[in-house]
Amino acid sequence: MKSHIVRVHKSSEKLGRAEQLAWRIAEVASDSVAVEPAVIEMIGNRIIDNAAVAAASLARRPVVSARAQALAHPIEPGATVFGLARSQRLSPEWAAWANGVAVRELDFHDTFLAADYSHPGDNIPPILAVAQHCGFDGRALLRGLAAGYEIQVDLVKGICLHEHKIDHIAHLGPSAAAGIGALLDLPTETIYQAVQQALHVTTTTRQSRKGEISSWKAYAPAFAGKMAVEAVDRAMRGEGAPSPAWEGEDGFIAWLLSGPKAEYSVSLPQKGEPKRAILDTYTKEHSAEYQSQALIDLARRMRPRIGDLSGIESIVIHTSHHTHHVIGTGANDPQKMDPTASRETLDHSIMYIFAVALEDGGWHHQNSYAPERAARPETVALWHKISTVEDPRWTQRYHSHDPREKAFGGRVVITLKGGSTISDEIAVADAHPLGARPFARPEYVAKFRSLADGIIAPQEQDRFLALVERLPDLKAEELTGLTFTVDREQLGTAKSAGIFDWSRASAGRSVAAE
Repeated sequence: MKSHIVRVHKSSEKLGRAEQLAWRIAEVASDSVAVEPAVIEMIGNRIIDNAAVAAASLARRPVVSARAQALAHPIEPGATVFGLARSQRLSPEWAAWANGVAVRELDFHDTFLAADYSHPGDNIPPILAVAQHCGFDGRALLRGLAAGYEIQVDLVKGICLHEHKIDHIAHLGPSAAAGIGALLDLPTETIYQAVQQALHVTTTTRQSRKGEISSWKAYAPAFAGKMAVEAVDRAMRGEGAPSPAWEGEDGFIAWLLSGPKAEYSVSLPQKGEPKRAILDTYTKEHSAEYQSQALIDLARRMRPRIGDLSGIESIVIHTSHHTHHVIGTGANDPQKMDPTASRETLDHSIMYIFAVALEDGGWHHQNSYAPERAARPETVALWHKISTVEDPRWTQRYHSHDPREKAFGGRVVITLKGGSTISDEIAVADAHPLGARPFARPEYVAKFRSLADGIIAPQEQDRFLALVERLPDLKAEELTGLTFTVDREQLGTAKSAGIFDWSRASAGRSVAAE
């Protein structure tokens, strides 16, 4: 890996392309190195993981809506969409949109946290959709996904967005564009333009994940993937981008990040160096924001030591700056303590999550968020006894570059009525590579089987999993099998029509009026 200093340059300085971050990213993406066996294995794991969480979300309203929008854009040869027949092909950017929402809706797939946050599995829907539409094989798909993961992880390590309230999809747009460029084996120049276009159109604020969180939390990464497909298409046609996108005096760093005097260090693979960043990432065992993963496991571990939960006076979670300020009481979001809050908001409330995990001894992707579950009087009472504080030790561990020290957990102190205390701590989730029960292929398959149960027929599950096992050897025509089909009743029903349904909706109203 080579470290690159990224800073603002005045227009008069005429920063050469070879010195720009976008060009260096494009050089990495266009460097067609072999994908290592461990990376191939992990890419397969994450394709399985994405399909698992997509299956569990198929009938949820945001996913139904996104799929309905995509269905208005059929094309040949096209790309597949989760749940639909493999013969039903849609325009790749819209397939990426629909699949991206399905993957993100439950907030239940892979994660990487460093200077910023990310769900690198969000790269898979757009890159896979383009591979299917353009007729590329398994080897090309692996090349593209390894590049997408590499660029996103490297950006997340080097550039903090959240301190400036910029949403993390600003790293996803460029990484997906780079991954698509690597898949298609495009020239460095083309990828360079596409990466900058993607950054320009996917820079949004973190209000997506603040206050009254809506379904846009699931849509935002899908939007970045869709924009990446379109950016690459435009660049292939010879269209350029705002440049230099990161370093320009009116660019991303100067006005949206730390300003004209700021410097960032972004490390990228050198020429000929394999892309291994996916191996630094980790998935979720529980359907909740990643900082809550370890604390759910800790709640499960502490529960037998407490006895009657009504005897609890207070619970204080000593944790990192990020956990305290994003999903803890340091966020100063009253919605995080509101039993009528949306699923998306409860997912970002460690106070709610810890209370339910303590009561139930675990977590469920549907039942734990049910309105009636959140409204239980005893749950609300316990929930409102929980607070978070930042502990410098946990903040330091959160930002550590040493994987043996890096931690996403905290220390919990439970004070009982009468004054006695129970305390315990956890550094990483049980499913983390350094955790008590690290996830490997059997655990990913078990997660898929569990979430697909009753939704995807067993023989269809078997077909999909068998295909993933042969990922490097898949021919172009087999790549369309990296999806799953379900019976129509599993797809849910759209509650209302939109612009893309206008003709059909208008006709229906006309008939009803007659």
